[in-house]
Amino acid sequence: MIDICCIGHITRDKIITPRSEVYMAGGTSFYMSRGMHQLPEDVSYQLVTKVGQGQVPEVDKLRDAGIDTICYPSRHTVYFENKYGADTNKRTQRVLAKADPFTIEEMRPLEAKVFHLGSLLADDFSPEVVKYLSTKGQVSIDAQGYLREVVGEQVHAIDWKDKEEILACTDILKLNEHEMEVITNSKNPRTVALNLAEYGVKEVVITLGSYGSLIYADHHFYEIPAYKPRELVDATGSGDTYSTGYLYCRMQGMDYVESGKFAAAMCTLKLENSGPFNRTIADIRKVMRSKR
Repeated sequence: MIDICCIGHITRDKIITPRSEVYMAGGTSFYMSRGMHQLPEDVSYQLVTKVGQGQVPEVDKLRDAGIDTICYPSRHTVYFENKYGADTNKRTQRVLAKADPFTIEEMRPLEAKVFHLGSLLADDFSPEVVKYLSTKGQVSIDAQGYLREVVGEQVHAIDWKDKEEILACTDILKLNEHEMEVITNSKNPRTVALNLAEYGVKEVVITLGSYGSLIYADHHFYEIPAYKPRELVDATGSGDTYSTGYLYCRMQGMDYVESGKFAAAMCTLKLENSGPFNRTIADIRKVMRSKR
């Protein structure tokens, strides 16, 4: 039985910032896999992904690094273009190709305590797939993909189409301050958390950029401080890195505050570099002790 099984497409990303233009692999599953690989193996981990032929070498790199990986074929790989301005919390996004959705048949062999669904686009995981996984273990969801609709190449923010059905099966939901407004039409994170808990979500995790993060669980709010990065280099994958740290701690029985602080510190270190998290648990602990 695996502790954390992350399911999601590995993407091909074109990242444009004021200082550079780079091509690299991406997607929730990629950032979580690389992040988990940097941490001590106190938690067992498996990646389940789906890519086109051209992205198979990226999957091979993860396997060569020792990451337990299942890869299903797809007609195409998800291809994102992310363009950032001076404010790294804001980006414009285009989708140049889409991958095939995940199916129940592909989920049948999987055994895990928690399934983290790294949705990138609204149709990656159908309600039927989420319901099926909820019968096998806990379901953790990153909301971002469910709120993205592709029209042509442009990505448009949309409300969550099957929200009630999916959230009823969701144990842990991670979203940011922009996504919470789309889902609930509220700018108050506490109101949003209470609203989402009514659907059945047991742990609501809302990241609020430089304002830290808010966790609502067991009828209590937990405010997590943000740690200031020494330099803000690249925000791509920062939310996925937060989820990585949070689940890594929760699966070891750590409480919400400790898990949130660990996740926030891990996220801060990721912001200081382009690409996935590449530091150590000692670095994370150092940030947590700092007065940043």
